Amino acid sequence: MLYAHFALTCAAVFTGAAAYINVAEQPARLALEDKALLTQWKPAYKHGFAMQAPLAVVGCLLGLIAWWQTTSLWFLLGAVLMIANWPWTLLAIMPTNNTLMGMDPANADARTRVLIQKWGKLHAVRTILGALATIAFLVGLTAS
Repeated sequence: MLYAHFALTCAAVFTGAAAYINVAEQPARLALEDKALLTQWKPAYKHGFAMQAPLAVVGCLLGLIAWWQTTSLWFLLGAVLMIANWPWTLLAIMPTNNTLMGMDPANADARTRVLIQKWGKLHAVRTILGALATIAFLVGLTAS
């Protein structure tokens, strides 16, 4: 059951970080003027990605091990929800990321703000996936 606890921990940390971005960081950055908005978003995204990407993979692997050990489908569900962040990021969010990364902050304008607002909505799906994985791992632990 140790792997199940670690899977839950990874999912909870992932979700907490994702939620922080949605409820604190994104609203604060949107209060900035357009150039500062993009200037802040670029390194914040890189640092967030460096933390959340491995958490999604490790949480998935730990969930799969917990499923293998217990045969509880809750752990399989949690693992799938954790790794679902990767295709969501690559297919849905990455085009917006690439556009924003290619923009020069000196040329930021209202279009930049619209794209960062869109990015925030897309990122909220990551928060939801993490929360659902956390719940699945928690149910798996309580049911076992």
